[in-house]
Parts: sequence; C-alpha cells; structure tokens
Amino acid sequence: MQSFNPLDKLHCRQSHPEAENGGWHPRHFSLFASIQTFANFQKLLKVRDKVDANQKPTESLPVTPLVRAFVSHFGEMGSRWGINRTVGQIYALIYVSSHPLNADEIAEELEFSRSNVSMGLKELQAWRLVRLRHLAGDRREYFEAPADAWEVFRTLAEERRRREIEPTLSMLRSALLEEAGSEADRYAQERMRDMHALIEQLTTWFDDIQRLDSATLSKLMGMGATVHKLLDFTDKFKQRKHNKT
Repeated sequence: MQSFNPLDKLHCRQSHPEAENGGWHPRHFSLFASIQTFANFQKLLKVRDKVDANQKPTESLPVTPLVRAFVSHFGEMGSRWGINRTVGQIYALIYVSSHPLNADEIAEELEFSRSNVSMGLKELQAWRLVRLRHLAGDRREYFEAPADAWEVFRTLAEERRRREIEPTLSMLRSALLEEAGSEADRYAQERMRDMHALIEQLTTWFDDIQRLDSATLSKLMGMGATVHKLLDFTDKFKQRKHNKT
C-alpha cells in the first residue's frame, strides 16, 4: 500500500486549486452544464422523431394531364390579371386539390423551389385567396382555397378595387378640387368628372352586389336578358305615369 505524504497534498493544492472544493473547479461546472444541455437536446430530438414517426403522411395530389393543363393555363392568365405566374400556378393547384396542401407538397408537385413557394403563399394570403390550416398531430402549415367560386370572385374584385380603383378615385377627387387655370384644364376636368361619376356609380353597384349571398347573386346573374326587359318595362311604366300627369 502506498503511504500518504502531506507534502503531496500541499503540492496538489498549489498546482490545482480546484482540489480545495472536493476536486471541482468552475470550469468543471461549465463543462458539466454543457454536457447536461447536450443530453437534454438529444432527448428533445428523440421526442421530435417519435412525433414525426407517428404523423400520418398526407396523400399527395396526382398531377394528371388535366390538372397540369389547368395549372399551366391559370399561371399564364394570372400574369395578365396582375399576379405572378408562379403565384397563379400555386393557387390553381391548391384550388383543385381535394385536401389542404403544405409548402413541401406544392414545391414537389410543381417542381418549384421551396423559397418561391413560400413567397407565393404569402402573396396569396395577402390577397386572401388561400386560408391557413393546421392538422392535428402535424406541425406543418397547410393551405386551402375557398370552395365557393363566388367567394373567390368577390375577394378578387374587392382586392382589385382596394389596390387599383380607390387610388384612382382619390387622384380624381384631388384633381377636381384644383382650380382650372386654362381652357385645357377645364376641359380635362370635365373628362375627369365623367370618369369619376362612372367609377363612383360602379363602386356603389359593387357594394350592393357584395351584400348579396352567393345563391341570390347566382340567380341574378342567371336572369341575363330578363333584367334588361324588367328595366325596360319599368322605364315605360314611369313614362306612361309621367304622361298622365
């Protein structure tokens, strides 16, 4: 058995001051905390993997020739309606899907980059053309389009009015408040006044249409030429009433 030498203990304390605290130094506590944090992180990863393993994979939408033709055409038309071609294709795919889609599925089906899909989805959300959904047991974000075609039409019309018509009305009002300094200005203001009156009338009509539910709006649109006949009959009735008086 090796004998105990007090000088050895003294030398140990002088060379390693941590020996005074049972052999622990502050750097040991820091190292221990790092090891504990890493162990906790590993546990978290195991829990995450377990959750991911229990998630049911979503059934991907088969992009048939029919669907692809619709998506491609909608992308081309979207660029003429004022939206990006990529955004139009993303919306078309979501619209014809029987279930909500996440960004990874959209990127895979359309062969777009994940960043382009993310930007496209943000723009569609800004237009209020897609809704965000969360599925039980799944941390990913899913997107779906309103099922009612009239709702889609009204949303598009309302957004275009807010982005295009209202700024035009504001500009026309400001121009009409200016004092005409020449005959050319007076003529220009008369033309602007006609345009302002027409746009105001259309926006008032649009507000009335927006208050109708989809079923009533569909019936109204289905009347077609009947509306013209009804208006013509009303005008004739008013004229006869005026002649009698």
